[in-house]
This record gives sequence, structure tokens and C-alpha cells, in this order.
Amino acid sequence: MFAVYAKEPNADDPLSSLVVGERPDPEVPQGWVRVSMRSASLNMHDIWTLRGVGIKPDQFPMILGCDGAGVLDDGTEVVIHSVVNDPSWHGDDTLDPKRTLLTEKYQGTFAESVVVPSRNVVPKPEGMSFEEAAIMGTAWLTAYRMLFVKSGLRPGQTMLVQGASGGVATALIQLGKAAGMRVWATGRTEDKRALAERLGAHQTFESGARLPERVDAVFETVGKATWSHSVKSLKPGGIIVVSGSTSGPDPSAELQRVFFLQLRVTGSTMGSRDELRDLLSYVDLAGIRPQIGARLPLREAEQGFSDMLHGATAGKIVFTL
Repeated sequence: MFAVYAKEPNADDPLSSLVVGERPDPEVPQGWVRVSMRSASLNMHDIWTLRGVGIKPDQFPMILGCDGAGVLDDGTEVVIHSVVNDPSWHGDDTLDPKRTLLTEKYQGTFAESVVVPSRNVVPKPEGMSFEEAAIMGTAWLTAYRMLFVKSGLRPGQTMLVQGASGGVATALIQLGKAAGMRVWATGRTEDKRALAERLGAHQTFESGARLPERVDAVFETVGKATWSHSVKSLKPGGIIVVSGSTSGPDPSAELQRVFFLQLRVTGSTMGSRDELRDLLSYVDLAGIRPQIGARLPLREAEQGFSDMLHGATAGKIVFTL
């Protein structure tokens, strides 16, 4: 079958490990299902896989792609949940110490078909396109958990989204606006700030700019480049919700400010299958149309990877089959 995969890990030149070609058709173990892919979306996790982060060398070659939407053999249209749990696990999917993501141990979604445990597919809302559904499982699910499960924000409060053009950030802006938050966002360029405003941000600011007032919550996916600004932007008792550090960790951490102002810092990773169901229902009921920055045929996946690697994104990059 046609697929996009990583042939080997390459920390210094990840794109040199990217292959657009053929892979064997997958077998379907008992308790698993085959999904004929219609659309899949690109995540930073796919770049990390090319670099060899979070995957053992003997797992290569590995078909890339955590997210996607497609059709089961019986014709059911589904969205894929990429967190694969140990069969004996009960509880929050994200807390399973033996959990893994697609592309870490099991082959991913950038292919004509993928096999996943039967519990890892949920019905696609009828009014949602395959392209829109394909971006829900990682970026939008991460944003949903950050905002509605972890932050404790109430409608009318003020949230700051750092790095306004990424997949999680654009989702946070749209979800926050729909939920009645006052949404502020930062962006490195005028174009990125303009995108945030089109998506519903009430105000936007240059990265690191002094804000008109402190905020109730900051949503962090950037890390070192924005961390100090995030801490300084919080009201006393406010919360930072962290789900990533694309610019690297910050060793300084501003700990004096954290304890003196009784700030709260909480981590958030992906989301559960039940939260994915709730997210799909919420987006459908609220009439939210997710921001898709680029649509490319899967055969042109290398262009999408290059754009993500160089930060040339304005929302999610979606591949179609």
C-alpha cells in the first residue's frame, strides 16, 4: 500500500529519513479494526519520530501520522484516537504507564489504511468533513483537555495563548472564544497575529509584549522562548497549563515568582477517548470550523513536513488520500 514513513532515525537532518513509497498491507489482529484513510494531519510528534525521539531504533521503518479519519470495512465513518493503552488498563487513558501513541510502537495513519484497537475509533459527526475530523485527535484534543479539564477557567475570564499559529494554539483560540472566554494571543509576525484575530482572539500582541493587565490563565506549548513572559503575565493565583515545549525547556523556571504569587503550573498531555467524543460533539454543536492551514495530497507530504520544520504554518497541515 502507499504510505509515508520514516526509514531510520536522523536527529540532525530529519527530512532525509522521510520516504514516500510503498509498505506492506497491514494485518488485522483480533480485537482490532482496519480504517481506510480519507484524511490525516501532521503533528510535531511526526518530526520527533523522524529524529528518533520516543521510538526505539528497531521500530523503524515506521509509518508516520498520529491523527486521521476514515472508513471501517463496514462503511462506518470514524475518527482515530491515537493513544493506545495496555489491554488491562482501566482509568484515564493518558495516565496509563504502558500507553503509547501511534508511530511509537504501532504503524501510523499516513497510509492507505491503518489498523488500531477497536476502542480507538469513535464515530465521526455527520456534519464534519474528513479533513476537519482528521485534526481532532491530537491538536484539538490536547487543546480541549487543557482548556476544559485542566484550567478551571470560567466564561468571562481572560486566557493568553502563546504562539498563535500552531495547531494547538489555533484550537485553543477557537474553543476559548466559543466558550465565552476573553481570548488574548501572542504571535511573532503580523500575519500570525492577524490569523489569531480572524479565529476569534479579542486582542493580539507581539511575542514578549507587556499586556494591558494580567490574565487568569496562560496556555503554553512553546517553552523556553515564552516561559518567562507566561509567568509574568499571570494574576496572583493564576494557572499556566503546559502541553509542550517546542522551543526547548526553560531551566530558570521563574520559581521565585511562582511561589511568591502562588501561581499554579499544571501539565496536560493529549486526552482520553471519552474526551475525544465530547470534543467532537462540542465542535459539531457549536458549529466550530477548525482552522486548516494547508491541504496537500499525501504524495506531497514532504512539503508539509518542510513547512512544519521551518515554522511556516498557519493552522493544521492536512493530507488527503
